[in-house]
Amino acid sequence: MLKDITIGQHYPTGSIIHRLDPRTKIIGTFTFMAGLFLIQSFWGYLAVVALLSSVILISRIPVRYVLKGLRPLMILIMVTFFINLFMTRGEIIFGLGPLNITREGLHQGIFMAMRLVFLIVGTSLLTLTTSPITLTDGIEHLLNPLRKIGVPAHELAMMMTIALRFIPTLLEETDKIMKAQIARGADFESGNLMNRAKSLVPLLVPLFISSFRRADDLAMAMEARCYRGGENRTRLKALKWHAMDGVALVVIGSYFGIMILIRLSF
Repeated sequence: MLKDITIGQHYPTGSIIHRLDPRTKIIGTFTFMAGLFLIQSFWGYLAVVALLSSVILISRIPVRYVLKGLRPLMILIMVTFFINLFMTRGEIIFGLGPLNITREGLHQGIFMAMRLVFLIVGTSLLTLTTSPITLTDGIEHLLNPLRKIGVPAHELAMMMTIALRFIPTLLEETDKIMKAQIARGADFESGNLMNRAKSLVPLLVPLFISSFRRADDLAMAMEARCYRGGENRTRLKALKWHAMDGVALVVIGSYFGIMILIRLSF
């Protein structure tokens, strides 16, 4: 289960999507999310499927690898579906004891579950196609205008990127600790919910200790390299807009315009 989490992982293929400016991909991701919440009809979701399929195909990332990130969140997706299925009032099509399934609830449950799936896939493509270093630079450049009102752009970008970067590392560490505890006789699967929660203590304590140790090592490494924040900081590779970034922004704008048109038409 832990190995199925793809958030924060980078999958380099050298595709056109990978070579885009990180600012373009960040803007595209947020535009995609905004357009996703405008959808209220089947045609809107069809347009989203077409867009995501095109991006995955161009990026040359295996579809199985992209969809693998949905497995750890299947419980959340199913809970979202059933909450909307049983809690939405409307025309009753099936009764199950005190619970009623309505036509509107079925429609809402399917659409909300699809929206959550597309949201996870779309946002995971950002980290899969962008390295942590370029992602940091992109976030910092986009936040730079906010520095005039006192927002620490560089520090925020660094914190977000370090958090994303260490997700795969902590997952790997958790898997190792879990296997070591199972070899010592720990049981993480049997018993009721309270017993399972108690069995996580031998897992969480060494994980927290390992996390603090890694944070201390990272701080020492940054100090040894004379890191002093974003002031007067230079970069080996400066971000530059290219023709493909302009094409990508046009596609992103067209997508958002189509979402607005579909919202107004249906």
